[in-house]
Amino acid sequence: MGRRNCTTVPDFILMGLTDSAETQLVLSVLFLLIYLITVLGNAGMILIICLDPQLHTPMYFFLSQLSFLDLSYSSVITPKTLQNLLTSTKSISFLGCFTQMFFFIVFGAAECLLLSSMAYDRYVAICNPLCYPIIMSTRLCRALLTGAYVTAFLSSTLNAIYVSRLDFCKSNVIQHFFCDTSPILALSCSDTLVVEIIIFICGGSNLLLSLITISGSYLSILSTILKINSTVGKKKAFSTCASHLLGVTIFYGTLIFTHLKPKTSYSLGRDQVASVFYTIVIPMLNPLIYSLRNKEVINAVGRIMQNTEGLKYQ
Repeated sequence: MGRRNCTTVPDFILMGLTDSAETQLVLSVLFLLIYLITVLGNAGMILIICLDPQLHTPMYFFLSQLSFLDLSYSSVITPKTLQNLLTSTKSISFLGCFTQMFFFIVFGAAECLLLSSMAYDRYVAICNPLCYPIIMSTRLCRALLTGAYVTAFLSSTLNAIYVSRLDFCKSNVIQHFFCDTSPILALSCSDTLVVEIIIFICGGSNLLLSLITISGSYLSILSTILKINSTVGKKKAFSTCASHLLGVTIFYGTLIFTHLKPKTSYSLGRDQVASVFYTIVIPMLNPLIYSLRNKEVINAVGRIMQNTEGLKYQ
């Protein structure tokens, strides 16, 4: 009981990215601009897919969910980061900190699994196009999405329960700009080995499952594309999955670099830069990657604008 009474931390202090007032101002303007683009880009993508019947396909169903996750993912982190940059109050309650960490993991893990579902969708579309409407049915798409959310929720719940039961008696100063697991574990005066193993297993299994699905899908896609005799056919087949492959590479690269390592290798500056990239920048990039490189989305915007103009003059 005496050891449990060591948990006397009512709140945490988020140190943020810098102590320089000038740098904080620059970062706040930059992050605000990025967040506005993120909100407009992802909300716009969801709206376009909902309004255009020609985009009511499995690929765009998953893409609309990716936009929702990116929007939610960014909203968990960026507003609090902006508040800390613009005000002198950098505290966050114990409950608020673990709530932020919980939803950050939920949306992050769900996005990992959703990206693997999108890879499978591209595999079926390219490697088995004749059976695509049958295989990628509405029922399967909803099942894959539900599985992603349930798995992410269970993983995040287990993570939050074990981390919140640790003792925090060293300090309440988190050397980060949001409540991530590594800097929180660094504050604990408990033995965190078991918690680290559980986090590694949960996060590692999600990543491994996703990476196996994505790697297997794209190896099959590459094999199929190489068998196509027509150069035009090869380019067309590759263009259907190029955007997704680019998004996967950026997302998984920074995620693996930051999280799948022991606490002893934690580096404040290096991890903060990587964290800024995948929590703030990537949610902005995804709608740009999937829309600007996608003729169907661009054509859908044109159709929606024409319909709007037509209604205006009726």
